[in-house]
Amino acid sequence: MSQPTGPRPRLDARGAVDLSALARPATPPPGTPGGLPKPGPYVVDIDEASFADLVQSTTQHPVVVVLWASWSEASVGLAGDLGTLAQQDGGRWQLARIDAEANPAIARAFQAQSVPTVVAVLAGQPLPLFQGALPADQIRQVLDQVLAAAEANGITGRAAAGNDAPPPDAEPEPELPPLHQAAYDAIELGDYAAAAAAYEQALKENPRDALARAGLAQVGLLERTQDADLQAARSAAAADARDVDAQLAVADLDVLGGKVDDAFARLVDLLRVTFGADRERVRVRLVDLFEVVGGDDPRVVQARRAMANALY
Repeated sequence: MSQPTGPRPRLDARGAVDLSALARPATPPPGTPGGLPKPGPYVVDIDEASFADLVQSTTQHPVVVVLWASWSEASVGLAGDLGTLAQQDGGRWQLARIDAEANPAIARAFQAQSVPTVVAVLAGQPLPLFQGALPADQIRQVLDQVLAAAEANGITGRAAAGNDAPPPDAEPEPELPPLHQAAYDAIELGDYAAAAAAYEQALKENPRDALARAGLAQVGLLERTQDADLQAARSAAAADARDVDAQLAVADLDVLGGKVDDAFARLVDLLRVTFGADRERVRVRLVDLFEVVGGDDPRVVQARRAMANALY
């Protein structure tokens, strides 16, 4: 499994315990005192033997990994909270619980220095999320960002319910309008030009089709980033704060990786130092990324205000 090419985000270490701090007793089995809850429908226990299969599954659906240890009460509690959220989401993502003590190679692969450590894996790529315990509402916000990044990458499958547990009752998804279905099918094939054409035709037929507008923005992001080199883009952006192409490229990749606030702040700052056609390019890209993230998202609302201040 490859490591992230960009700098790691600052991790929240509240409730984290240094892995080198204590002698470790044997891990209690799931469902016994001191152990984790028994796995639920969308919760799996992973070790080094099953890790490769887990990584392969991340091309189909998002996986959230929690590295835990039996001596860390915070990690046991967090694993339980994540399991509850995984069940509530009904397979939109899968929780993988990994005993950091029993699987040191995996802990090293994720560069985990303490437990609990939580990492998302999308298409084989790790996305560090946080260390230590968080309240359930904050965990939900993090998971929403993971799901948004997965959708932007076309990772929209659902995890199969394991442990012979029935999936939660759900309303059958309504059929997509023909042009939307055509766009979705094209995205599945990696044909972003055809997907964009379908969404554009949907907008011609109904200029108020918000889903088509958002879909078109998402396809544009996927097309722009499909061959992007994150490290090269970051190096170019760091070398010249006024390099519009480099700054736009990094902003795209940040949104794709879930670093939405960073992307918006970068482009708002760029608005303040650009003029004419370059400034218009930056404004248009910001508006486009607002569509990708969603107009009701609080980060978009805040960034719109910042954009207005930068422009006027």
